[in-house]
Amino acid sequence: MSGSSPMAARLLANVYPRIPNFYTLIDEQCEIVSEAMEALVEFMGGDTSKAEAIAELEKKGNDIKTRTMYVLNKSFATPMDREDIYRAVTAIDTILHYANTTIQEMGYFKLAPDQYAMDMARILSEGTDALKLGFAKLGSNPALAEDDALAVRKSERNVEKAYRKALSNLFLVDHHVQYIQQSKEPSMEARVMNRVTEIFKRRELYRHLSNAGDQIAKAGSVLHDIVVQVS
Repeated sequence: MSGSSPMAARLLANVYPRIPNFYTLIDEQCEIVSEAMEALVEFMGGDTSKAEAIAELEKKGNDIKTRTMYVLNKSFATPMDREDIYRAVTAIDTILHYANTTIQEMGYFKLAPDQYAMDMARILSEGTDALKLGFAKLGSNPALAEDDALAVRKSERNVEKAYRKALSNLFLVDHHVQYIQQSKEPSMEARVMNRVTEIFKRRELYRHLSNAGDQIAKAGSVLHDIVVQVS
């Protein structure tokens, strides 16, 4: 009898294949993106050493994404819709990408953080924290994750408000005229060029952070869809 049990186990595995724990895989990814956004807030607060930490977290997140996609492609059955798993993993990975490219562009453009970037980073961090909490509840009590999904999407709206506030300040003419008048550049042309260049650089920074908010909203929408599906 004992000799036949391995064969029986194999037969059962073929008929009823084990379902990979996609909840855990997505939880790992959410943990990393939440940590990356915390590091982004610290970077915007002046801790430049966090740039390297964010780059490393993006690599870890990409490794998890690759592993999850491999498991997804090989899986016979999944605990939730395959498309939802794909959408969640892709959106979370893109959030990490925007966090890292934001830091990279600030380095390329020689931009220092400002209060608007800090405000947006904090809101993004709140959004990814809610994302982490929501996905963590799916495996045990998915109905409770709906409040987290709402919090995630609210964070995106708040990022958009902060983005528009940053842009409205960025294009205040009187402020720029005053800056140009007080500039120590030898010529008016140089003063104007420096200021215009600064405006476009800042706009790129704010746009990157806004795009990260869009991806958080996408992940929040997937979380909502999964809650409806499995609860």
